[in-house]
Amino acid sequence: MQKIVTPGGETLVLLPLAEYERLIDAAEIAAADRVRADIASGRDEMIPSETVKRILAGENPVRVWRRHRGLSARDLAERTELSTAYISEIETGKKDGSVSAMKKIAEALGVEIGDLVDGSGG
Repeated sequence: MQKIVTPGGETLVLLPLAEYERLIDAAEIAAADRVRADIASGRDEMIPSETVKRILAGENPVRVWRRHRGLSARDLAERTELSTAYISEIETGKKDGSVSAMKKIAEALGVEIGDLVDGSGG
């Protein structure tokens, strides 16, 4: 390992390529271990690619997350204390849903409210 100080005072380190690659591998392994630990603890989850694709394709995120969680509209309405009709209107884009309603829905679905934002305009 060799240290170099630039004219601006920044210290740089030169190291053999094999050592650099070992450090990169160790960092990637540590990051993967953190992701696995977050999933195991319930702080994060694996989302099937099909679910992500449906949201990216413009399908209503409330509907996609509800179905991903295996809930009917009635189940979601009961968990949120909202009407089934209101849930349907949100899912079909007839209504945006109030902030308080969207917070209830996000909590019931176990997602952040930002995960329910439909960028397609309805």
